[in-house]
Amino acid sequence: MSESDRRVVSEPSLRSYLDALDDRGELVRVTEELSWDLEASAVAMRAGDRDGPIPLFENVRGSDVPGARLVGDPYRGSQRRPWDRIATALGLPADVDSETYYDAMLERLTDPVDPVTVDATPEAAPCKEVVRTGEEARLLSLPWPYIHSGDGGRYSNLHTLVVPDPDSEWVDWSTHRMMIHDDRQGSVLLLAGEQTPNLYYYKYERRDEPMPAAVVVGAEPAVQCTSVMWIPTGSDEARYAGGLRGAPVELVECETNDLRVPADAELVVEGHLLPEKRLDEGPFGDYFGYMHGPRRSMPAFRVDAVTHRESPIIPFCVEGTGAGYTENTTSSMEVGCVGPDATLGLRAAGFDVVRCVPWQFTPRTAYVVATATNDPGTLHELANFIFTTWGMLHIDFFIFVDACVDPLDTREVFEAIALHADPDADFHQFGVETMPKVPLNIYQTPDEKGDAQTGTSKAKTAKAYIDATGSAGARPSVVSESSRERARELLATAGVADASPRERDDAGGARGAGDVPGAGGER
Repeated sequence: MSESDRRVVSEPSLRSYLDALDDRGELVRVTEELSWDLEASAVAMRAGDRDGPIPLFENVRGSDVPGARLVGDPYRGSQRRPWDRIATALGLPADVDSETYYDAMLERLTDPVDPVTVDATPEAAPCKEVVRTGEEARLLSLPWPYIHSGDGGRYSNLHTLVVPDPDSEWVDWSTHRMMIHDDRQGSVLLLAGEQTPNLYYYKYERRDEPMPAAVVVGAEPAVQCTSVMWIPTGSDEARYAGGLRGAPVELVECETNDLRVPADAELVVEGHLLPEKRLDEGPFGDYFGYMHGPRRSMPAFRVDAVTHRESPIIPFCVEGTGAGYTENTTSSMEVGCVGPDATLGLRAAGFDVVRCVPWQFTPRTAYVVATATNDPGTLHELANFIFTTWGMLHIDFFIFVDACVDPLDTREVFEAIALHADPDADFHQFGVETMPKVPLNIYQTPDEKGDAQTGTSKAKTAKAYIDATGSAGARPSVVSESSRERARELLATAGVADASPRERDDAGGARGAGDVPGAGGER
């Protein structure tokens, strides 16, 4: 990391990040009273549809905690530049282009910074401003949102789940949604095959031990970004968050267990995931844009304590809006966080990858990989690695393109397919029922989704990739540069702007700032 970049640290808290958005005119403060029951999510969804500002709901009906607030999809980027608000959160220039953004993320991830532990006082750790334990710790005193009509309940779905490995010093940070059942119980979606579920199912539950856990809501941006990444098993996510932040992440000990959590979080729910106890989870309007079912039995979370800031802010994501036409926090973070992390992982495994990028608007499933090689054997080996490596279970197909192709430019990717992908020779499928899958994909039948209480690692499917690489020299040029320059001169003389919408966006001049119907607050 360069010295100049090192001096630019990320926003140290969720609320300082929201203040930064406010200063840029990208936050709308909704002061009109509304309900957590579908109303907040409806406004947030509409804001996403319109590429509008981020809605902060400051007057939420039905909460027993004074000043408790909601914020809808706080990391949702603009539809043409999904990484832009994450860049703001991490202290990068607001108008940074995609290539520079990826390079900066890769540089920070390769320079981790150890965390520090601070005193458990409200001054040092704002998440301790209010501490409630035992019977005083009441989940339903807070305005958890009911997000989609048909959801099985109210949810916390934008948080960091902190759990320890019982056999080492490793503490895993991840994101697994939690459905709120009552004041003292929730159910957490744990699909085996990922790090935290594996710890629970294959270590704690087999030993009949409760698993200590903390649900950290509204942590600083660098922590939230790290939680969605595919950090290797056994690695300390806090160090990577420090790298993204450009400074040590401050941690504080929990009240009722030995876990350490980000000190600046808005809210921390401490508890245990109980062995052999299940509670209903779902259905839920999932990230693919449909109501995911059936209702499942998932591990039960018992609440031991709730600590929070005064007037806590609960972030949430309106899942289901990022599957093909607009952005939400999940789809933006897939592009802005998971993509750079995956690129780094593939390079570390020895593959010549320029950029590995999720298909825009699709939180998972489809990826584009830009690579300097077009050797069929090498590409097949890379495909096999991707499809069988932890963290990439959600990817069902991807497209290889040349290094000169921008994988975030849909037009360039389709052009590569049209020019270089031979339907007879370049479309490859990895067998039938040989690859690991997750039971969330929309094309799976109810029987395929099943009602298993745990486990997707035994479920198999087919996966595929398209080799759309080719010689860069094969790209047709139908207009000479001299002719283009002459056309620009004529357009300028005629007073016609000579820039495409994407070029204007790349210059930072066309950010959407549409209105948010139903938002009665001030800008």
